[in-house]
Amino acid sequence: MTAYDVARRLPDIPELRALCRSLAALDVVLSPGSDDRHHLYDAAWAPGEELASMWNGSGDEYSIVFTAAGAYVRGFDHESPMSPYATDDGKPWPGVLDAVPDVFRACVEEPAFSDEPGMPTVTVCLWREHGDTAWRHGDVDFPGDGDDGADWMFALLTDGTPEAFQEWAQDYYEMPVDLGAVRHVFAGQPLTAQVVAALNPSTTLADVADDVAETGYPIH
Repeated sequence: MTAYDVARRLPDIPELRALCRSLAALDVVLSPGSDDRHHLYDAAWAPGEELASMWNGSGDEYSIVFTAAGAYVRGFDHESPMSPYATDDGKPWPGVLDAVPDVFRACVEEPAFSDEPGMPTVTVCLWREHGDTAWRHGDVDFPGDGDDGADWMFALLTDGTPEAFQEWAQDYYEMPVDLGAVRHVFAGQPLTAQVVAALNPSTTLADVADDVAETGYPIH
């Protein structure tokens, strides 16, 4: 699966925003106080913009910027042959960024998405304006088996089910994860003390409330 496949399977912008916020809120509860949580959501990243992100601690990451124009998706698989570090000229793979419209050009040039000035760390790029009926991508000539990292990087977003998150979280955190509580959060219902206790008995709503509030997820 490449960026082309992800573009066909990603939900629309409002649903994707809600899903990203749910993932971030769940990670706050499952890993309270952590400075390196897997999923993050900053509801006040920049004026008029929100940022969802994933970081696996091994050099792989994605960022989704929700703007007034729509949403910009950027992913980076550090082992992909499409990495700027693997190319001869140190530039993004041809076609990945070339067709990004002007309304998202600031996202392409965002310093936070580059390790070095002028060298965006990207192997996957998608975008969608509010008037679009589908996610869009560049015309990319993939190398070999088309390994841009999209297949695993966006799996929880393209699957989008509580069951998929539960399976991932139980493996990642090495602890039982209550499916009913996950379903509650995926439905966007306000986080309660009971749901927090079901997810992680070692913490409380009061302990995680501030970090959850930063994601914009509702709290009761």
